[in-house]
Amino acid sequence: MIEIVGLRKMLNGRWVLDGVDLDIHEGTSLVIMGPSGTGKSVLLKHIVGLFDPDEGDICVEGMSVPRANGKQIQEIRSKISYVFQNSALFDSMTAAQNIQLGLSAEHCRLVSAMSDPLVLEAVSLVNLGPEVLHLLPAELSGGMQKRVAIARAIVGKQKYILYDEPTTGLDPVNAKVINQLIARVQRETGSTSVIVTHDVESAFFLGDRLALLKDGTVKASGTPDELRHSKDPVVQDFLHPTLEEETIGG
Repeated sequence: MIEIVGLRKMLNGRWVLDGVDLDIHEGTSLVIMGPSGTGKSVLLKHIVGLFDPDEGDICVEGMSVPRANGKQIQEIRSKISYVFQNSALFDSMTAAQNIQLGLSAEHCRLVSAMSDPLVLEAVSLVNLGPEVLHLLPAELSGGMQKRVAIARAIVGKQKYILYDEPTTGLDPVNAKVINQLIARVQRETGSTSVIVTHDVESAFFLGDRLALLKDGTVKASGTPDELRHSKDPVVQDFLHPTLEEETIGG
């Protein structure tokens, strides 16, 4: 379980996070949604200790991330994998080598990336064939790069997977494919997913629970059905364009 309590963070003289409280239960998917620039990615980076809070705490299975020493932060991070918004693949490494980075350095020294059974298993789970393993990131489409990034996140079988805007920059067809892939990964691995997105359609497809972040705080949280039928004007203002399009379309 991941617990976020009273989290506050100031950047450039502004409270980007201003008292965030969230519980993330094992085996579930939580989508943190909201307009661009509301601190969603900053919140995600606090979970793995890439940012230190000004106030509040983040606990992963009872261990405080901000208060962790070097050994403890390594233990915390060993439980978590991270899919960056821009995929963050290394240009000079093949797809196989990029995926293998999700495993320990000792493992990488002992096993060739091209024939690594864990790499092959991860590639299969993200619906890529072994023929992509020798390709460099520049030889992959945006959607394929995202799949390789997800394969890297799942190859080590971590309990928690954090996704930072996983469909950003993708066309609607590839965005739908990535959303279906994220749902499949959680279903087949039993991992806990924390997904940041500004896309309402993705949020409602992926989330067991949703949290709407605005002005540095969680304005509303609940199941997709609860938020869809919420009368809270803040929720409706965020959802209205998509709900209107759904009504017109169907």
